[in-house]
Amino acid sequence: MKVAAVLTPAEIDQLPKSDLTRITAVVFDVLRATSTMTTALESGASAIYPAKDIAEAHAFRAKYPHALLGGERHGEKIEGFDLGNSPLEYRDLAGREIISTTTNGTIALRAVAHAQTVIAGALLNIRAVANYLATHPPEELLLVCAGTGRDFAIEDGLAAGALLSELTFDFHSDDAAKMLLALWRSHASDPFAALADSRNGRRLIERGRSAEVEWCSQVSVCATAGILSGEALRP
Repeated sequence: MKVAAVLTPAEIDQLPKSDLTRITAVVFDVLRATSTMTTALESGASAIYPAKDIAEAHAFRAKYPHALLGGERHGEKIEGFDLGNSPLEYRDLAGREIISTTTNGTIALRAVAHAQTVIAGALLNIRAVANYLATHPPEELLLVCAGTGRDFAIEDGLAAGALLSELTFDFHSDDAAKMLLALWRSHASDPFAALADSRNGRRLIERGRSAEVEWCSQVSVCATAGILSGEALRP
């Protein structure tokens, strides 16, 4: 099996025009979108609708009026929304539907929505994603690192590398994926330290949100791998 990695938003911009019909894509936005989504689904949320932008989020709300609006811009809750983008806000939403729009994560999810399979990955659910891949072997695997702004985010790369370390089948990686595996191996003993030292981690800690960084640095504590089905991620 072939494994490739996409590291930056500039590469993600090209994915909507790419043929992904044989691809299983795992999208990582560890601080914080996919960690938040994983937390919500693990806690019993029934569906999460990733929206490209605020206007589309409101369009989803018109279509699904009972859904909660969640998301962020520049790391902060969007005015008029029910929720921000902290996973700690999403631990008691059993049975709820959620519409989410974030600066990078939901854009990355939508960019690969036409892939054969799309999975929301985070450090929180690495083993769950690996187990899914073991029982649904992909023809090709694409690791999508959502990034920060227009740049690579080390926390996304760490989670992608962690997933590769959990795979139990033979695979052939491109150079980017090999780099991510090496990155994980160099930080596997202390993921929190790595996240706390990242650009996003430092910013969150400076804003008094170290608990969110600590939460997102936990490895394989969630048994849920959110799969994109139609418009929504579902457990």
